[in-house]
Amino acid sequence: MGEYEPRGITVRDVAPAEFIATYAAHLKNSDKFELPKWADIVKTGCHKELAPYDQDWYYTRAAAIARKIYLQPGLGVGALKRKFGGSKNRGTRTYTFGTAAGGIIRNILPPLEEIKVV
Repeated sequence: MGEYEPRGITVRDVAPAEFIATYAAHLKNSDKFELPKWADIVKTGCHKELAPYDQDWYYTRAAAIARKIYLQPGLGVGALKRKFGGSKNRGTRTYTFGTAAGGIIRNILPPLEEIKVV
């Protein structure tokens, strides 16, 4: 048998929830990634009724976007809108798909590019 050679740990080896929570905490503590003024009143998509309850949701979304782009290079804003979308409640009519807010994604991408994540 051959000698065992340990390999490095990548993003694929870590559980998604654990990675996103840890990286969001890292982004929050770094001075290069700032929370916008409007983050407490904005909805995350047209299919949502309220803004997120978590005060650190912006950092969590940024970490999730960084993970998605790392795993699938070449994703644009439109693809990320579909990935973070969900079902839209239309009252008595059937549910349809609602995309996530593109402005949030477009606002998150430049700081990620500055710190060389994307």
